[in-house]
Amino acid sequence: MRGYSDFLRDFLRPLGIYDLSPGSLSNSELEALGSGFDGVSQRMDYVERESALSTAEGEGLDRMEALFARTPVHYSVPLRRQALAALLRIGGDCFTLTDINNTISGCGIKAVAQEKEQFGYIRIVFPEVAGIPEGFEQIRDIILDIIPCHLDVEFYFRYLTWAECEAFGYTWAIIHEREYTWHGFELAV
Repeated sequence: MRGYSDFLRDFLRPLGIYDLSPGSLSNSELEALGSGFDGVSQRMDYVERESALSTAEGEGLDRMEALFARTPVHYSVPLRRQALAALLRIGGDCFTLTDINNTISGCGIKAVAQEKEQFGYIRIVFPEVAGIPEGFEQIRDIILDIIPCHLDVEFYFRYLTWAECEAFGYTWAIIHEREYTWHGFELAV
């Protein structure tokens, strides 16, 4: 990759008044200046990357999380970015089910709020996770901070049902062959 010293030499060469041969004073000065500019350029690239939520990978995400009382569960950098984006969408008037569903993924994983038949009750479902998600206490606290306090929240965890066992054609022989534990089998959704 060409650096700033190459750019400076190419920029000054047409003037014809500088000795740009290797080892010359002018060339050495341009190498020093170019090295400094390369360092600044690398730092600016880092700052640019970390200052945008869509490209941040480390320090930028850490600094953004420091703005919130609770931080999302860290499964991966993309999920961390999505969670922070959801937390940033929270507003004082986010009381509709659509608004709640747009923001509760701020817990760090996909979560969906569903209205129950009884007024004032909602169910939180984790559609991409079987069983209780890892870090559930942290996830629960974030979701309860997001959900309006006048709603009663029920958390729903997905496990394999007997109807699904029949539909998938599971037999006791298959279960024993795959060496499932009871817990492992109920998560085989």
